[in-house]
Amino acid sequence: MSTLTNFPEVQRILQLESEAIARTATRLDSRQVEHVVQLLAACTGKVVIIGVGKSGIIGQKIAATMTSTGTAALYLHPSDALHGGLGIVRPEDVVIVLSNSGETDEIVGMLPFLKHRGVPIIAIVGNTDSTLGQRADALLDASVDQEACPLNLAPTTSTTVALAVGDALAMALMKVKGLTPDDFAVNHPAGRLGKRLTLRVLDLMHGGKQCPLVPLGSAWIEIVRTISLGGLGAVNVVDKEGKLAGIITDGDLRRTIEANADKSLTNLTCEDLMTRDPVVALPDLLAYDALRLMEDRASQISVLPVVDENRVCLGLIRLHDIVRSGL
Repeated sequence: MSTLTNFPEVQRILQLESEAIARTATRLDSRQVEHVVQLLAACTGKVVIIGVGKSGIIGQKIAATMTSTGTAALYLHPSDALHGGLGIVRPEDVVIVLSNSGETDEIVGMLPFLKHRGVPIIAIVGNTDSTLGQRADALLDASVDQEACPLNLAPTTSTTVALAVGDALAMALMKVKGLTPDDFAVNHPAGRLGKRLTLRVLDLMHGGKQCPLVPLGSAWIEIVRTISLGGLGAVNVVDKEGKLAGIITDGDLRRTIEANADKSLTNLTCEDLMTRDPVVALPDLLAYDALRLMEDRASQISVLPVVDENRVCLGLIRLHDIVRSGL
C-alpha cells in the first residue's frame, strides 16, 4: 500500500499560488486600476498584448479572453514586432506588456518604438522599479514573493498572477461595457448559449424541395408515398394557395389505420387523416423556442410545420433536427 507523498506537495503549491493572487488583490493601487480600465474602455482600436516566453503564452490567453468578451485584442510577439509586426499597432490602440522582471531585452527594445507611436502602454509587471515599470503609462503590480518551482526559477506563481490580473481586467471591461448574454452569444456561436440565442428555425428546417407536401383531397396511399419519400415522418397538407391546412404524421397514419381496421382504406383522404390547425413555427423563431413549443406541453410533438405570416407553408422542422444541432 503506497503512501501519499505527492498530494501534500500539490496542495502546498496550489495554496501558495492562491495566496499570491489574494495578495495581489490587496497590493494593487486602486488609482492605477481605475486608470487601466478607463484606458481599455475608451480604446477605439484594439488591445495589443505583448510578452516573451511564458508571459507570451499568458498574453495569448488574455487576448483570447478579451476578444471573446467584447474587447478586440490580439497577441504580438516582440521579436516579430521588431521585424515588421509593429505595423499592426495603430495610434488608436492600447498596448499591454507582460513581464515578470520588466527587463527582458526584447520588451525593453520595443518600448521606444511604442512610445513613438503614441499608444498608451499598460504594464503588468513583477518589478515595478524596472525599465518597463518606469516607462509604462499605467502600472499593475503583479509581483510575487516566490515561484512555486522548488528552485524558485520556473515561471509558475508569477504567470498565474499575471493571468488572474488579465482575467480580472477582461471581466471588469465586460461590466463597464454592459455586455449582455446576447452579446456574449454572438461571439460564441458554437457554444450552447450561443446557439440558443442565435440559431433560428430557418437555419434548421427542411424547406423547398426537401419539404414533403400534399394537396387537400390527396388519397391515403399518396400520403404514405410522400411521407416515405420525404423521410421526415410527416407531411404538410396545403390548399390551392399553398397555405397550411394541416399536418399528417406517421402516428396519424397508424392511428387512422387502427381505427379503420375493419373497413376499406381506399376512400381515405387528407381530411380524414390530418391534424387541423396544428402548432406552427415562424422561420425567425429561435430554434430553442421551437424546442420548448414541442416539449413544454401535456402531449409532446416531434415535428412542426413552418409557415410565414400569411400561413403559407415553408417547411418542416423536427425535434431531432434541433437536438442534433446541440441545443
